[in-house]
Amino acid sequence: MKVVLTRDVKGVGKANEVKAVSEGYARNYLLPRGLAIPATKEAITAAERHVMDSQKREERLRAESERVAEKLRVVPLVFQVKAGETGRLYGSITNKDIAQAISKVLGAPFDRRQIILEHPIRDIGIHLVDLKLAGNVAAQVRLVVEAEA
Repeated sequence: MKVVLTRDVKGVGKANEVKAVSEGYARNYLLPRGLAIPATKEAITAAERHVMDSQKREERLRAESERVAEKLRVVPLVFQVKAGETGRLYGSITNKDIAQAISKVLGAPFDRRQIILEHPIRDIGIHLVDLKLAGNVAAQVRLVVEAEA
């Protein structure tokens, strides 16, 4: 029996895929739980349309993320913080601080969870920080940490 999956089903397939499953599995498990619907012509067409819409949305999201990544590659983020004579900061620069600086550059909110920072920055100098943007786009931003005068 052919069904269109409405949700991801482990071992069977992902949402909006047309799959051939045994009739008993479909009738007793997939259909009652709302995990699938019978594969009628209309259901198949709707699933294909949904997949195409998802792909277009993903492409737009990826293009936007690449635009953001390019903008962040060009513009370094400058932090002026209090530091000791040895170049050690009195505080630290965390992903929250970096997200606020990126938000100012972009003019839009930036989620701090997209910043990959193993430990807070505690030294003066130039640091490269990795970002993981939407659409599996990776980027790097350059931080210039200077001591306050």
